[in-house]
Amino acid sequence: MKKSLDKRCDNTNRLKTNREYKYASFATIVSSLLSLLLLVNSYDVTNQAVRHYVFTAAVLYIFFTLLQLGVTIKIKHDISRSGDIRTSTRSVGYLLLLSLLTGNVFIAAASLHLLKSRASLHYSLAVYMLLTQLFVIGVSALNLFKPYVADTFPAAMLILLVIATFQLIILILIACGIKQNRIQPWIRIVAILLLFTAITGNIFALLLGVMLLLNNPYDETGAKWREVWERITRNAAAMSGLFFILFLFSISICSFFTFDYSIAVENDYSAILQTPSLTYPLGTDNFGRCLFSRIIFGARISLIVGIISTAIPVIVGGVLGAISGFYGRRTDNIIMRLLDVLYAIPGILLAIAIIAAFGANTINLIAALSIGSIPSYARTMRASVMVVATYEYVEAARALGQRKLAIIFQHIVPNSLAPMIVKSTLTIGGAVISTSSLSYLGLGVEPHIPEWGNILKLGSTYLESHSYLAIYPGIAIIALVLSFNFLGDGIRDALDPKMH
Repeated sequence: MKKSLDKRCDNTNRLKTNREYKYASFATIVSSLLSLLLLVNSYDVTNQAVRHYVFTAAVLYIFFTLLQLGVTIKIKHDISRSGDIRTSTRSVGYLLLLSLLTGNVFIAAASLHLLKSRASLHYSLAVYMLLTQLFVIGVSALNLFKPYVADTFPAAMLILLVIATFQLIILILIACGIKQNRIQPWIRIVAILLLFTAITGNIFALLLGVMLLLNNPYDETGAKWREVWERITRNAAAMSGLFFILFLFSISICSFFTFDYSIAVENDYSAILQTPSLTYPLGTDNFGRCLFSRIIFGARISLIVGIISTAIPVIVGGVLGAISGFYGRRTDNIIMRLLDVLYAIPGILLAIAIIAAFGANTINLIAALSIGSIPSYARTMRASVMVVATYEYVEAARALGQRKLAIIFQHIVPNSLAPMIVKSTLTIGGAVISTSSLSYLGLGVEPHIPEWGNILKLGSTYLESHSYLAIYPGIAIIALVLSFNFLGDGIRDALDPKMH
């Protein structure tokens, strides 16, 4: 018995050290790519001059990247020799925390996990909660260099700083006083306060508050989902993707109060085609509009269209697939043959036809992208329902005389959602690409609205002289799509029992 417990403890320690090594390796790779990107961007080809502030940031990124590389090698060496990370190696994490001053969230996240030898799920969520808040504050603070700011900017920044201070205190308290399956009474009060801080769009705060309130070791359903979240937090790529998505969601909400919309949409002929600077971090377009502000406001459109155009077919296709898979025979034939007709039409052509018929606006774009995705979700749900419907608890519900609709939506659908969740996270990225593609063709969001496809279309005409007008919105689209793909892969691995 004792040998079995010792072996289980060794496996747990090895799992935690491997997680820290994966975080360190991922941070090293991504930070290296960002360093190279900053170094290339530090030279202004148009004016044949070096952007000193960008070059300084690139040098700092390279310094922390090399330091992170050394720590990663040392972690691997410690694990191979003793099976655990030495205290001296963990202490370097305090120095790596200074990477936050350069905005390098990847190294900062790796260092915070390195400092905590036994990081719980609550600690991981608290880390990303604080990093999201600090990133929102840092990005919003760049407006200080602009000629004018929004009227609500001072009050909003003060509130964000107060919330960040509160979240830092929570992180310290969790790191010092919380254990894996025991919650002190004061944590429940803190959890309620965390739920209120989620009004800034920081979903990590919402997740942490809910986890703390529902931390009941006797709740089997809650324990199952906590285990899923623990698997996700062990995946550095998935957490980085989730961080970027939730950061964009949070900045989209906070930008209502910290960004001035007029800078993104009103023409300023005194600032036409200016190269990146502190006043205009990503430069200005041919109408003198701040590209940085336009990309921030464009994130709101991409997230709204991507999420809603995925949620609608998930709901509609899920209901149709559940009914089709459960009833079978004639009902199945009628529903699936009608969906086959819709499935035979290419999604992008269907979207173009709908927009051409009803006009180019956001609502029609969402409808066009949603309708074409219904058949694939219906098929996914139908396949899952046909498997779950054969389980014993479904037969028991039938024997007890429950209505068929109650059996479908109370017993079958909740146990068939895992494939739908994975598919939805993987296809939101496709919806974002379709949104930008249709906007690029002039068939998506209205041209005057700052949307990434619209920005990319405008910047494509200046690829030779002012390439940054197309490069930055392109990078934003790539980063968001990759983030959803990383998150989808992480959720798939977390929900797959064969992976564990």
